[in-house]
Amino acid sequence: MPAITKLPAPGSEPITADLEGWVPVSGKPSMKTWIQNTSADGSMISGTWEATPGTYHATYKGYEFVHLMAGKIKITPDGGKPIMVGAGDAFVVEPTFKGTWEIIEPVRKHFDIKLK
Repeated sequence: MPAITKLPAPGSEPITADLEGWVPVSGKPSMKTWIQNTSADGSMISGTWEATPGTYHATYKGYEFVHLMAGKIKITPDGGKPIMVGAGDAFVVEPTFKGTWEIIEPVRKHFDIKLK
């Protein structure tokens, strides 16, 4: 396995089902996910994700690093204060996160998720 892998462009066949642990709670959001790389041991995935406006309640099981390329999101942990993120922002979500993602403007992000 090479020490560096350049991610290919997202393919023509994204995953269009809502991610496990993501439940629409307001509006009619939809998402597309492209898995562009999986680590040799299967513990990490990298890719691109897009979502349309609306709100999801998300329950995380893995650590995620995000670089938001486009859009605006209000992320509110259950019982916590909202955090606004927009195009150009980078952030991490811990595997203990439970809360809402309100997609205010259509979103496109790069992600890296540690599964194990």
